[in-house]
Amino acid sequence: MDETFPDLGSLSDVELKEIIRQLTDEETEISYKRRILHGKIDILRAELVNRLRHKHEGGEDTITGDDIQRLTDILTQGPGDGASA
Repeated sequence: MDETFPDLGSLSDVELKEIIRQLTDEETEISYKRRILHGKIDILRAELVNRLRHKHEGGEDTITGDDIQRLTDILTQGPGDGASA
């Protein structure tokens, strides 16, 4: 579908319904991908917390809130935001 918004007055009812269907499908796909990403972030954070707990129990230094914020920033960067793979 074209990225520009169509001239609504020039579209038939069938064309309007098709655009609505396409956009609904796209929204569903994006929402699914977003839920998957949030799940991955939750798993990574849980692993980090587990590792910190073990380090703390062993008397090692734990990371700071700044470290967690940097991890969060890295995980939430979108494509082209400077994240390296």
